[in-house]
Amino acid sequence: MTTLADLPLRDDLRGRTPYGAPQAAVGVPLNVNENSFGIPDVVRDDIAASLARVVSGVNRYPDREFTSLRHALASYLGHGLRADQLWAANGSNEVLQQVLQAFGGPGRTVLGFSPTYSMYPLLSSGVGSTWIAGERDEAFELGAETARRQVEQYQPDVVILCTPNNPTGTDIGLDVVEAVYEAANGIVIVDEAYQEFSDRESALTLLPGRERLFVSRTMSKAFAFAGVRVGYLAADPVAIDALRLVRLPYHLSALTQAAAEAALRHSEVMLANVAAIAAQRDRISSRLVELGYAPYRSAANFVLFGGVADPAGTFSRLLERDILIRDVGLPGHLRVTAGTEPETTAFLTALAEIGNDA
Repeated sequence: MTTLADLPLRDDLRGRTPYGAPQAAVGVPLNVNENSFGIPDVVRDDIAASLARVVSGVNRYPDREFTSLRHALASYLGHGLRADQLWAANGSNEVLQQVLQAFGGPGRTVLGFSPTYSMYPLLSSGVGSTWIAGERDEAFELGAETARRQVEQYQPDVVILCTPNNPTGTDIGLDVVEAVYEAANGIVIVDEAYQEFSDRESALTLLPGRERLFVSRTMSKAFAFAGVRVGYLAADPVAIDALRLVRLPYHLSALTQAAAEAALRHSEVMLANVAAIAAQRDRISSRLVELGYAPYRSAANFVLFGGVADPAGTFSRLLERDILIRDVGLPGHLRVTAGTEPETTAFLTALAEIGNDA
């Protein structure tokens, strides 16, 4: 049987494994930070009607510049942003990939602060860039001086700041972003995929006068749009122009554009469950402490917790109880998504029953 080793694969891809979280049909899926709340009926109906209007014209290519969607995104984000400062693609991973295609590449470096989103190294290697795993402060926090020092040390071509950070949940202040931007000569990406769950001010406020700054977002989390695949970013118009050099023709389908615009028309309804999710996140953290675990400060829709005597065993015993969480590869740690109140109760009850013995 032919294997990857038999193919003329790029040398830097040999021995690697593709990204992928475990998938299983379980009653309580709390492993990939999805929004457990469904799409509200009023939004579902608008999306369906919008798709019905668009589908009759799908024999033609969509608007290559997704102009209407960019206006809708600018309106949603506020901060005085214009449509020519917005860009979108099929999920924030594709958005980040396009930035790295434009500003990374062979002989260039990308710096992130580990542990962080596991796709960053894969996206970097995909464009031939070298990934640099920077260090964080205690408890997975990241201060301005720690970040600045490493940027000055490595002088990367691209820096990625994930806030709130995945998988730790910790977020950073604008002082960290400012320190990194001042120290960097290259591109700075602030990945705010979980921003709607955080009380911190967005890096969008720092965009004026900073043409090397990109602020990335997604509709997968707070907007409960994971299955639609819509990510976007805001940046200086000239930086947006750079992404046109690498994007595929008509990369955002007419159906995707229509669905996203419909959701944005109902942004207040779509985001109505954010507070409820945050409450379940905080409930999880409090109960984990009572159970003897060590949760980290989280500003996202999930909680990373340490003090797990047997992560693999705990993961398996929860799965036996129809509950799926995430082993993120940190020794003694597991991560759980904040779901609905019944889902959270099921997880916490099962965890208490399992105990924490190795």
